[in-house]
Amino acid sequence: MRTRTSRATAAGERYGTLRRRALAVVALLLLAQSVSLLRPAYACGCGGMVPADGTTIGVRDETSVVRWDGRTEEIVMRLTVDGDASEAAWIMPVPDRADVGLGDRELFGELTAVTAPARETRRYFWPRSGDWPLDGEDGVTAGAPEGAAPEVDVVGRERLGPFDVARLAATDSGALDAWLRDNGFRLPDRLAAELEPYVERKWEYVAVRLAPEEDGAGDGAPRQALGGALDPLRITFAADRPVYPMRLSRAARTPQSLRLYVLAPHRMEPADPIGGERPEVLFAGRLTAAELSEHDRLRELVDAEEVFLTAVAQEFPRPERIDGDHELRRAGADTPYRTVVYDDELLRWGGVPAWLVTVLAGAAVLLAAVTTALLLRGRAVRGREFEEDPARTVARRYAEDSPPRP
Repeated sequence: MRTRTSRATAAGERYGTLRRRALAVVALLLLAQSVSLLRPAYACGCGGMVPADGTTIGVRDETSVVRWDGRTEEIVMRLTVDGDASEAAWIMPVPDRADVGLGDRELFGELTAVTAPARETRRYFWPRSGDWPLDGEDGVTAGAPEGAAPEVDVVGRERLGPFDVARLAATDSGALDAWLRDNGFRLPDRLAAELEPYVERKWEYVAVRLAPEEDGAGDGAPRQALGGALDPLRITFAADRPVYPMRLSRAARTPQSLRLYVLAPHRMEPADPIGGERPEVLFAGRLTAAELSEHDRLRELVDAEEVFLTAVAQEFPRPERIDGDHELRRAGADTPYRTVVYDDELLRWGGVPAWLVTVLAGAAVLLAAVTTALLLRGRAVRGREFEEDPARTVARRYAEDSPPRP
């Protein structure tokens, strides 16, 4: 009896130990999950974005327009953000000294209208789900500073709407990182290391701090959280070939999406997927002077008689695989393209489903053919009987046709 009791006690202790370990593992997993949920996304499709300590921000949508005329490139960028941060910062490398200003929100509405998919009706014959009788209802379905210049040169700094913008040149990535931190532009450690290739190539930088004006300035009122579509930012610089900086997005912790509208003399395309999915062409076509005249913001941006517009979308499910910037090159031909959205519709004749008319007509033809065959067969049988015994056949037919006697 004592042996059984000791065994039961030991088993209970082992069960209790296993239970405590399991609970500890579950607690650690929940803690790790909560930490991952609080961790902000450090990058958008254009560069590194970092919110203030203890807050979160994420880029829900990024759409950019790239205009290139063979000598000058202009990028108009619009970010749509979510989160509880009242301020955040990001940095965008550029190959030459840049001018920065605010863009026009209406430009993106005009581009959306110009590149809207064509809608076509595609009719099908046999009924589908939602069509009678399946469901019982109808359905239609520049160079860096020389000599004894400082390691970080502040080319300019200005306030543009919600943006605090600094234009910088640097000869040392560590000094650039220190200047950004000292002036309120925070960058994660791993993103700062990504600046080194740009420093080696003597690129310059546009550092942007998103900080809306304080509500009730001076009374200690909190700043409004960043959210929704921000004012577009316009960046212009000299470029002998168009490029869209993407390398810094390697630091992103969440999948990235990018949509580019490229305005150039010819159809353009990314030279390489740079670690993302294959770029998808949404639209390609030459805009004439007449078409540009219908869109004021687009005409002002282009400032030419005509231009070729290419719209490209790309997904980056694993941003850590991004291995460079998007270099845009001329496509092999200026082939026009527009996405087509099909509205499938049941084929009808005179308001009646075509399949039903066909089935009924086929049934009628089949019935007529069977009736005709039976009639012909009866005549053939009677013909053979007459040939074999004419007198008997005549007598039988006479009897069949005569009225019955009372």
